[in-house]
Amino acid sequence: MVTAEFRAAALHDAVNGLRENNPSASAAVPFVRWQKWTAATLLAAGLAALVAWPVPTLIAGTALCTLVYIATLADRLLLLSRGLARDAIMTVDDAEALAVPDAELPNYTVLVPAYNEPEVVGDLIAAMGSLVYPADKLQVLLLLEEDDTVTIDAAEAAGMGESIKILKVPAADPRTKPKACNYGLHFATGEIVTIFDAEDRPDPLQLRRVAVAFARLDDDVACVQAKLAFHNGAQNMLTAWFTADYALWFSFILPGLMRSRSPIPLGGTSNHIRRSVLDEIGAWDPFNVTEDADLGVRIAASGMRTAVLNSTTLEEANPDPINWIRQRSRWYKGYLQTWLVHMRDPLALWRSIGTVGMLRFTVLLAGTPIVACLNMVFWLITVSWLLGQPDLVQRIFPWYVFFPALISLVFGNSAVLYMNIVACRETGNARLWLSCLTVPLYWLLMSVAAIKGTYQLIKDPSYWEKTFHGLSS
Repeated sequence: MVTAEFRAAALHDAVNGLRENNPSASAAVPFVRWQKWTAATLLAAGLAALVAWPVPTLIAGTALCTLVYIATLADRLLLLSRGLARDAIMTVDDAEALAVPDAELPNYTVLVPAYNEPEVVGDLIAAMGSLVYPADKLQVLLLLEEDDTVTIDAAEAAGMGESIKILKVPAADPRTKPKACNYGLHFATGEIVTIFDAEDRPDPLQLRRVAVAFARLDDDVACVQAKLAFHNGAQNMLTAWFTADYALWFSFILPGLMRSRSPIPLGGTSNHIRRSVLDEIGAWDPFNVTEDADLGVRIAASGMRTAVLNSTTLEEANPDPINWIRQRSRWYKGYLQTWLVHMRDPLALWRSIGTVGMLRFTVLLAGTPIVACLNMVFWLITVSWLLGQPDLVQRIFPWYVFFPALISLVFGNSAVLYMNIVACRETGNARLWLSCLTVPLYWLLMSVAAIKGTYQLIKDPSYWEKTFHGLSS
């Protein structure tokens, strides 16, 4: 019997466990003192230089941004080339997955956090019921906030399967997905733990495939990440852009990262982790709004690896631009949170993941949102130049800055369009070719989301902006 004292202790640990046991790994404090002073010093120095030497400062800033763009693009192309290799991603076919006797399968726990989602909870229970795994070895915990009565009522009305149980999470701040997962972990019985989101439709054989993959892989593999895709990719242009984005990321970039042994920012769902590893590294950070990316970096920093499996979980792509921006701004904020947390001791991080891993970690987690923010600045400069060719724009683009920037613009945009087309073709989404050709419009939305996420990092770093589901037609 679970006592009130056990629940209280589980809640305390869910919220404070990582912060108390490893304070430097927690995003509860978004900026440590030296980071605040460094940021303030750099900002003051930049403003002083801009006032004293405006044109040389703008030229130097433009040149630096161009180099960052080129380096980011070159790394993406390298990862794509590695991800195209046939052995870049693990494959466990149906026959292999079904051949394992039930008695040899490990105990499995599936955590499904949901909040205020009564419209999808029935489909969620059906999706969990379709998993092909022995019922006596499967535990599905539906993590619902105790004051979320509408979702609780909808779940109970839908009926629980043999392995599914509602676990009511005490209402307490922070109201985040990782807090709920940490709480659920105290009730988990599985040797392997995974997370599915409320709208997910996982491959029915995914758990069995992962069990085979772990048996085949070395002991230093802590996590197996399944691929994510969307079931409503053709609903509108936004869902098509989102689908192309995911096709490139999960089918090629992440497998390319796996081959390089660089830190892998995990997806928010369908990451299957050894329970012993979660206990060792402190599970999820309840104050980090991309707890998945943070956990992936901590796995790499602990000397362990992540593998990518060719098993797909279908999700719902956001068809609404406002809802999409809410979701993407949280991701960008969380990427910056994760980078700041792990850069508190850059020397220790460098020793644990190496020079290439350190550079790629910075390019992915800090570079992705920062480049998205800078895009807006450079688009405004380009529009100003096209409309009126103001003298200042011409002065900050001397030939030695103009030509590299032009190459970055033309070659960079062409390369990204090419990567999206390849990803859609190779993943069976060739019908989305129009979205690949119009993806610069998607980048505009990304830029808006990145600016919003960066602002929220300062204003409200641990606020979890809710993404609404059940909008697909």
